[in-house]
Amino acid sequence: MGQQTIKAISSNELLAEVLHLKNDGYRLVAITCTCKDGMELSYSFDKNYELLNLRINIGLDEDIASISFLYPFAFLYENEIKELFGVNIKDIAVDFNNSLYKIPVKTPFRKEGTE
Repeated sequence: MGQQTIKAISSNELLAEVLHLKNDGYRLVAITCTCKDGMELSYSFDKNYELLNLRINIGLDEDIASISFLYPFAFLYENEIKELFGVNIKDIAVDFNNSLYKIPVKTPFRKEGTE
């Protein structure tokens, strides 16, 4: 069975790291987010049953670049994170502008008082 690795990076390193992984044959598995001392994003990639997670911590008001131009289907993960957590993801290939879901409250998974 494969291994799992977590690699902490800065938001400025994201695009270079993702480009390197794509060129090395990794596939994007998931992008997840949690509200933890700001926002913690995990970008999970797989190659030959080896899971590599890029972990990024950003402030509540910081921007992060979209990876949808490298992995086109990432736009779904990114729209979800943008809408549910309020993370400002820039240049999403297909941006639903916070209308992916019909939800009664804005950014329901963002900690109260952090909008």
